[in-house]
Amino acid sequence: MREVKRRMRPLFKQDRVVRSAEHFLDGLLGEERRKTGWMRAEAAGDPDPWRQQAILGRAQWDADALRDIVRDYALETLADNDAVLVVDETGFLKQGKASCGVARQYTGSAGKITNCQIGVFACYVAERGHAFVDRELYLPKSWTDDKARMAKAHVPRELIDSAHGGFATKPALALAMIERAIGANVPFSFVAADTVYGVGDIEMALRRAGKGYVLGVKSNEPFHSWDKPRRVAGRAMEIAEGLPASAWRRLSAGAGAKGERLHDCKCRF
Repeated sequence: MREVKRRMRPLFKQDRVVRSAEHFLDGLLGEERRKTGWMRAEAAGDPDPWRQQAILGRAQWDADALRDIVRDYALETLADNDAVLVVDETGFLKQGKASCGVARQYTGSAGKITNCQIGVFACYVAERGHAFVDRELYLPKSWTDDKARMAKAHVPRELIDSAHGGFATKPALALAMIERAIGANVPFSFVAADTVYGVGDIEMALRRAGKGYVLGVKSNEPFHSWDKPRRVAGRAMEIAEGLPASAWRRLSAGAGAKGERLHDCKCRF
């Protein structure tokens, strides 16, 4: 922890803000089940949550620089040329309307459409372990169409003034993180993602970079094989149904809450 805090210090201009940031980190990793501002402040010995809240809302520091520090720190232990970059999203349930990006939208966290924020994340998975290395906040159209609302929530000015008003689809956010990893020479072999990210720009970018990928697709997605000994063409479901039973292999994705998560797989090279 001392080493992690040492790497974080250059992000902050004042010693008192450095101390607040260190206490904030201690609070997040503490034993309290709920990480509210008051509870983090109490754990840090502060009389009120003002200092804890200032780290997120008023202190000037570069969150993207911290992201890169976290990524590089993780890679010192986990770096592996055979690693997989896993892209997925998750929802953070909210009650109000002020949190940046909050809206009524579907989240797998609740299994329904509800009031929440959506974050798209990249996780580095290697033989020695795994760690989150990147993140992007999804801003729905209800936010990007309202510049005043974005300014009030302190969305960066360059996003507010961008050609698309700051709107980016979840696949576009995922592509930005993948390209960031490639640009930073993060060693990995494959990208894995579900049907939200499917085929398209992500697939083309990975082909150009010489990276493998396992991307979920819908059953009606059309496919045409490239440079294969046997030509394959048709929709995903038709191709799968046309394969003999002997072509499939049942594999486990690990233990879940209800036992082994089994999937039938066919790998074609």
